[in-house]
Amino acid sequence: MRRALVTGGAGFIGTHLVRRLVESGVRTTVLDDLSSGRLQNVPKGAAFIEGSVLDRAIFRKALAGVDVCFHLAAVASILQSNARLVSSHEVNIGGFVRLIEDTRPGAPCEGPYLVYASSSAAYGASEALPLREAVLATPIAPYGVDKLACEQHAYAAHRVYGLDSAGFRFFNVFGPGQDPDSPYSGVISRFADRLSRGEPLKIEGDGRQTRDFVYVGDVVDGLIAAGRRRLPGADVFNLCTGRETSVLELAETMAAAFGRRLQLEFAPQRPGSIPRSAGSRARFEAAFPGLPVCDLTTGIEELRRSLIVAEPTAQAI
Repeated sequence: MRRALVTGGAGFIGTHLVRRLVESGVRTTVLDDLSSGRLQNVPKGAAFIEGSVLDRAIFRKALAGVDVCFHLAAVASILQSNARLVSSHEVNIGGFVRLIEDTRPGAPCEGPYLVYASSSAAYGASEALPLREAVLATPIAPYGVDKLACEQHAYAAHRVYGLDSAGFRFFNVFGPGQDPDSPYSGVISRFADRLSRGEPLKIEGDGRQTRDFVYVGDVVDGLIAAGRRRLPGADVFNLCTGRETSVLELAETMAAAFGRRLQLEFAPQRPGSIPRSAGSRARFEAAFPGLPVCDLTTGIEELRRSLIVAEPTAQAI
């Protein structure tokens, strides 16, 4: 892997991925429309192109000459996808289909290996835990439907065009740099913000709902491993820890890590919330053996100790 494109590279996960790629000597370009990402987040050493994945000319400019395309750009907020169904669908599906059409054999930008972000939202409310990739996916939110459709497009692109790709169903990703005020943020970033200000933790529902919280560094490890291995086919892998953690357990763990007395406030459960979630790592570990897993306590401690350090911004091209 010599040259890489990261769509959505100014966002939370994208920033961590771009930094690691640049540090490893990969010539990296970021394509982001800055609708949720921030230019100041893009590390020095990466080239930056401002634009949407729906803009064919800009997308082709960004794809030119790259070995691997890490496709993270999406409307990744379930609430925003619910509220703006058509525009979210256009980005989530339209951007991915354009990527396939422009990189398949014979296309103007053919050649890159595709590594893309899917989501555990594709599983819907299934409680057949641990969730395995072979389980029938029945998403219950438009965002999950879009992500499942991307996986199916990738599979069809392999069968029809011979285009290879690897998709990753992200579970609940957390880590330094996640904006607690963003609609894309998860419960850990919001809890961290409240704990740092000495405020009670707000829990929707009774707190017994469970999630699989995966540290952002582990997500980056998996994405880069896929970019380097370039597996043939169009397989999909969970990116998770395999551990089921309740929101109440999370609150207790975080309060202890931040040295705060546990204070809780309860609010009504959000409609459509999934009661339980935890993935299986078996398929992922078989394909990418030897990658470490950051446990929840260690990841939260890394988050607690993290400081916002301003880095020089990338040079726009």
